[in-house]
Amino acid sequence: MKAMIFAAGLGTRLRPYTERLPKALVEIAGVPMLEHVIQQLKSFGIRDFTVNVHHFSEQIIHYLDTHPHKDITIHISDESDKLLDTGGGLKKAATLLSGNNPILLHNVDVLSKIPIQSMLIEHATSGALVTLAVSKRDSSRKLLFGNDGRMVGWKNTKTGETRGNLTKIKDITEFAFSGIHIIEPMLLKLLPSADVFSIIDLYISHCSKYPIRAFEHNPDDFLDIGKPDQLVKADKFLRQ
Repeated sequence: MKAMIFAAGLGTRLRPYTERLPKALVEIAGVPMLEHVIQQLKSFGIRDFTVNVHHFSEQIIHYLDTHPHKDITIHISDESDKLLDTGGGLKKAATLLSGNNPILLHNVDVLSKIPIQSMLIEHATSGALVTLAVSKRDSSRKLLFGNDGRMVGWKNTKTGETRGNLTKIKDITEFAFSGIHIIEPMLLKLLPSADVFSIIDLYISHCSKYPIRAFEHNPDDFLDIGKPDQLVKADKFLRQ
């Protein structure tokens, strides 16, 4: 199984830290975010990684060059010239992710104790094209799922805007997305011609045709570390 870590973002929520370094290298308990994610995924047996870079990309490349990792391969998908968003980033890295096995996608600014092995088993047995780690927690944006666990749309909880074909769906459950997903290689063949696009937009456009399913986890097993106030909580999260 291969993994892609999305680390190209500007880290605007983490200012002022990201005015001098990429969010991937912001430290928690003396260790960069990127390293926490790599080590966690390595513990699940993943040995082939792709990391996309843009903001202060040279710093991430230098870090990986000067901190060799035994028994794993780390590829760089370089977006230094143009930030491509999550979907465009996946598209650019597609050749590095080719193969017949599912691919794990993971945001760099997420700490989790989500049982990835259980998520992978559920993904395989359900026949999903995509499985999304989600939980019931506060968020301004929610993914919408039918009572069969399939994604049916998206909602902005602040504005009330919804997207998706929701008219025939009676029982809808709202979940917050946790920035961790498992995709089948087939998804790489469904990417649009555009260079810059959101992977969530891709899921919204395909969820009526293909099974994109929820993997609900305990909200306490997830921490978004993309904001300065969350960094204080991160140390405690790691010690639990």
